[in-house]
Amino acid sequence: MGFVMRHVISRFSLSLIAACLGAGIMTSAAYAQAAKGASGLPLPRFVSLKSKSVNLRIGPSVDYAVAFRYMKPGVPVEIIQEYDNWRRIRDADGTEGWVNQALLSGDRTAVAAPWMRGKSEGVFVNLRRDPQSTAAIVARMEPGVIVHVGECNGDWCHVETQGVEGWIAQSEIWGAYPGEAFK
Repeated sequence: MGFVMRHVISRFSLSLIAACLGAGIMTSAAYAQAAKGASGLPLPRFVSLKSKSVNLRIGPSVDYAVAFRYMKPGVPVEIIQEYDNWRRIRDADGTEGWVNQALLSGDRTAVAAPWMRGKSEGVFVNLRRDPQSTAAIVARMEPGVIVHVGECNGDWCHVETQGVEGWIAQSEIWGAYPGEAFK
């Protein structure tokens, strides 16, 4: 086979491989955005605990042992899997288990910088008057404070806690995905 023919075949093969890889990546990206659970809602997604006592089980049934008990309503959790009326959740500490859907709420809450809890004294998360880093600070929260999230614009979230409201950088909470916008 001549040099020109090998060169043409080689370029064609590379183009074909690149096209297939590109289609695979695009399909994967579209799939990731379109992943839905049995409920028809997106997975993963953030919700909060509805009840003041919620059993976290090791499997999706009351027949499974209780691994942990949450004792506070409003704790944000991430639903990562669905099975019948059961939701596999993950909390801000990475603990996973199964909870009955009746014990979950669509209300959005978040935890302020849980990764900074116990790191050192004097570490705070700023709550600002407007969604910009130069806006006036209306409150300083310790890491681990739970806030109610009203909306996020992809960079900032409007939150309320203990009667104080303001904007917090989306990167400083656990309870909204990076770039996620909602009202």
